[in-house]
Amino acid sequence: MATDTWYRGDDVDLEDPQTRYPRPEQQGSSRLQPPGRTEEMGDQPDHGEHSYEGSGRLIGRRAIITGGDSGIGRAVAIAYAREGADVLLSYLPEEEDDAQETIGWVRQTGRKVIAHPGDIRDETLCGQLIQRAVDELGGLDILVNNAAHQMAQPGGIADISTEQFDQVLKTNLYAMFWLSKAALPHLPPGSSIINTASVQAFQPSAPLLDYATTKAGIVAFTKALAQDLANRGIRVNAVAPGPIWTPLIPATMPAEQVSSFGANTPLGRAGQPAEVAPSYVFFASAQSSYITGEILGVTGGKPLT
Repeated sequence: MATDTWYRGDDVDLEDPQTRYPRPEQQGSSRLQPPGRTEEMGDQPDHGEHSYEGSGRLIGRRAIITGGDSGIGRAVAIAYAREGADVLLSYLPEEEDDAQETIGWVRQTGRKVIAHPGDIRDETLCGQLIQRAVDELGGLDILVNNAAHQMAQPGGIADISTEQFDQVLKTNLYAMFWLSKAALPHLPPGSSIINTASVQAFQPSAPLLDYATTKAGIVAFTKALAQDLANRGIRVNAVAPGPIWTPLIPATMPAEQVSSFGANTPLGRAGQPAEVAPSYVFFASAQSSYITGEILGVTGGKPLT
């Protein structure tokens, strides 16, 4: 999807961030079925498949990435593998096709990849996921709590059922708590926990009331856990994406909103997963060794206020 709008300055190639990617548009009149499949998207996201180049920043590291089948999770998996890390990918069974695509990209790097389908709303499964990573990767030093569920409801709270509220909280908050707690005995000093928050934690919208509530909770969880684990040498940070083009968008938003998705950012477009993944690499690497309890916005210029 990248354009050819380049500028030459001295010996450096520069690219205008406003036009690096065109505005994505979901083709077709019907909304994708949640959680959405990448191959069904009219405009395919960029996960860094052909652009991300590693530099050895995570050689020998062992990572778990939840929601690792597509979107931000796929981009992080590709980036981590190209930086030298082995990964375990957690995803829903119905996302197997997307997961296999991600697995293929990781295997091309020569790194080890483990597929672990299942619903992380199950506390027992969360514990099994951690143990499998420890057993089959030989340890664990990066936990990326990325999986999330959202379903926009134009009518706000009146249209949010208890069932939906429960699903969003269990996926976005409970699973993060269970996974972090289960991982703790296995994380050595120097390890990192990286959570996916959202601009919605700071600028919540009524149709995403339940989702925004969980993302605000993730911000508080991240800051509190960072204080809790600092004396163990474990850093905890979060990435707060803005509007990022992933299968979740055309699968959970009204069709009329999809074509303008991201247009209200200062950069005027939605971001791509490949533009978010470097933040997760930064937080996992030694380059951020003096940073913990931080929330890094990747929002196209929308402030986290």
